[in-house]
Amino acid sequence: MILFDTHAHLIEEEPYEKDLADVFARAVDAGVHHIMIASSTIDDSKLAIDAVQKYASDKLRLCCMVGVHPSDADSFGEVELQKLRSWLEKKEQYHIRAVGEIGLDYYYGKENKDAQRECFIEQLKLAVEWNMPCVIHERDAMEDMLSILEAFAVQGSFREQPGVIHCYSGSVESSEKLLAMGFYLGFDGPLTFKNARKAPDVVRACPLDRLLIETDSPYLTPTPFRGRRNESQYVTYVAEAMAKLRNLTTEEIAQITTENACRLFEEEMYHV
Repeated sequence: MILFDTHAHLIEEEPYEKDLADVFARAVDAGVHHIMIASSTIDDSKLAIDAVQKYASDKLRLCCMVGVHPSDADSFGEVELQKLRSWLEKKEQYHIRAVGEIGLDYYYGKENKDAQRECFIEQLKLAVEWNMPCVIHERDAMEDMLSILEAFAVQGSFREQPGVIHCYSGSVESSEKLLAMGFYLGFDGPLTFKNARKAPDVVRACPLDRLLIETDSPYLTPTPFRGRRNESQYVTYVAEAMAKLRNLTTEEIAQITTENACRLFEEEMYHV
């Protein structure tokens, strides 16, 4: 069984500073042979690039994304944009496979919506410029996110597979609009929670070739480890939950979602 954790913040200093190598080893033992290291800031992006170079191995294929999260939108400007561009110029060398994590978050950021939208749009333009998929964060901002993405889609700016809405928490109706634009949907720990509401319905309705699994480590730890630090090995539990919802085996979901991720991020699939 080959699994791909498509979103893991494993370079945040405090949660993993003492045992990151062990985290990667446990992931491989659990069948996780692909990990996309996520970024939220310019500093994170550099650390993600460094981690890929340091920890990739014959059994663990690491790649990363570079970008600025909406929570850091106020500090985003031309300097940060040019820094991202400088890394993308070496995207193959650095194993950068996406622009992200970018997007909108009105749950925590109600006072700087204009700055968030500008930050989001400029990084979407960057993804278009470099023909890269984007990894999008959305919280309490679905209407604005859809409006921005639809504007790009109408202009014909997006590639055929423009990216993934990570940790998707919207409705089936919103997911249909995103799928029509070519986006994938990523699911993580909340899919395993007993009180999961929208996500199970979306997973049942979503075409199999648009589903991705992720951990969002160190956050959103799945049942039965909820409350502990999350790590990539636990993406197995997300795969199990998704398999039950689609009446498939965990091995089948692992195969499907790994193939999906490798297709979206243009990664060569690991073979045992």
